[in-house]
Amino acid sequence: MPQRRLVTGRSQEPRRRFAEELRQLRLAKGDSLRQLGERLGWDWSLFGKMENGETLGGPEVVQALDQYYGTPGLLLALWELARADRTQFREQYRRYMALEAEATSLWHFAVSVLPGLLQTPEYARELLAAGGLKGEELEQQVKARMGRRELLEGDDAPTFRTILTEAALLTPLRDAREWRAQLEHLLEMADRDNVTVHVLLNRVGFHALLGFDVWYLLLPDGRTIAYTENGYRGELIEETAPVVRLQKAYDSVRDLALSPAESRNYILRTLEGVPCESTT
Repeated sequence: MPQRRLVTGRSQEPRRRFAEELRQLRLAKGDSLRQLGERLGWDWSLFGKMENGETLGGPEVVQALDQYYGTPGLLLALWELARADRTQFREQYRRYMALEAEATSLWHFAVSVLPGLLQTPEYARELLAAGGLKGEELEQQVKARMGRRELLEGDDAPTFRTILTEAALLTPLRDAREWRAQLEHLLEMADRDNVTVHVLLNRVGFHALLGFDVWYLLLPDGRTIAYTENGYRGELIEETAPVVRLQKAYDSVRDLALSPAESRNYILRTLEGVPCESTT
C-alpha cells in the first residue's frame, strides 16, 4: 500500500524526502546541476545522484547547500534523518543494518556475489532482479543498497576487509560494459586505505566457510557479532562462543586467500578479459 502523504504532497520517507527537498530548492533557485556544481565547487554529478536518491552525500556538501539556499540547518537535519533511516531495508535486515552503521571494523566473506558495500547500481539491480524483485520495490532496494556504500566514506569510516571467492569474480553481468564498470569500481575501492580485498581461488578446495556469506562487526563496546546468510535467510549471531568459532573459520580461510596485492592483480587480469563493448 502506498505511503500516505501530507498536505505538502512530498514523501514522508526520510531518504526520498531529502532528495525531493534538494531538487525543489535547486529549481526554485533556477540553477541547473552544472551551475550548482560550478558555484559550490563540487562535481555536478554528485548533486544529480543526491537528487535521484543514489547517495546522500557527506555532511560538508549538505552544509554548503544549506548555506547556499539560505536554509540553515534544515538540509543537514533531513540528511541526518535519512542517514539513520533503516525502514528502506527489508524488515529482516534492519537490526543488522543498524549494527553495521555503528561498527568500527567489518570483515566479510563472499561465496558467490560481491558484497553490497562494493556493488555498483547495475550489479545490485541485476542481482536483486534475479532474486525476484521488480518494479518500485526493486528500485527502492537498489537505492537502499547504494546508500549503504556511504558507510565506507569519510574520515571516520570503519575498516573493511572482504574475501571474495573466485566464483564471485567469474560470474559477470549480462552487459559487458556494466561488468567492466563493476570490476573497475572494485579496484578503486580496494585502493582505499580502509578497504582490503582478498581473492580465494577455487583450487584451494574445501574450506571452513563453504555454503554461506558471513559478516563480522566490531562494535564500539568491543563486542564482535556475526551475520550469516544464504540464498534464503540470514541469521544474526551475538553469542560469544559461536562468534569465536566463526572468527577462527574466517582466519583459516584468509590464510588460504591471495594477498591484497595478488588479489588486485587477479582482478586486473579479470578486467582485461572483459570485452569493451556490450555483449547483450
